[in-house]
Amino acid sequence: MSVNSKGGYAGDVDPKSAYRELAQQQNAQLIDVRTRAEWSFVGIPDLGEIGKEPLLIEWQSWPHMQVAGDFLEKLRAALVAKNVPADASLYFLCRSGVRSAAAAACAVSEGFGQSYNIVGGFEGPPDPSRHRGSVTGWKAEGLPWVQT
Repeated sequence: MSVNSKGGYAGDVDPKSAYRELAQQQNAQLIDVRTRAEWSFVGIPDLGEIGKEPLLIEWQSWPHMQVAGDFLEKLRAALVAKNVPADASLYFLCRSGVRSAAAAACAVSEGFGQSYNIVGGFEGPPDPSRHRGSVTGWKAEGLPWVQT
């Protein structure tokens, strides 16, 4: 696992390492902080093979992209509902790794010390043709995902 403590969160983790840790750690949880539109139109990680499902909690809401004032409240409630302890490893995912880093830092500041950012996010940066999903990130790494 590539971990680099910076930005107020536990560190950066590449998508394959995050998936492996999610599979190996019973209480580890993936939190996808993208928008509802992104989940619907772009897809979401599929953790079914490892007996889990991601938590879908917006960090910012489209179209204004203001930080959701109830993010931490929703995060706490979702973790309690899944019996995930505060010291569990939490892996935050967004499109490219920017929003998820901010969400992970916020989670650490509220007592979730093992909060990691998944670098490259779900789609990563655009390729030379300005398409996402083929350079780095969850999709480019060939990890399971679904479109709903």
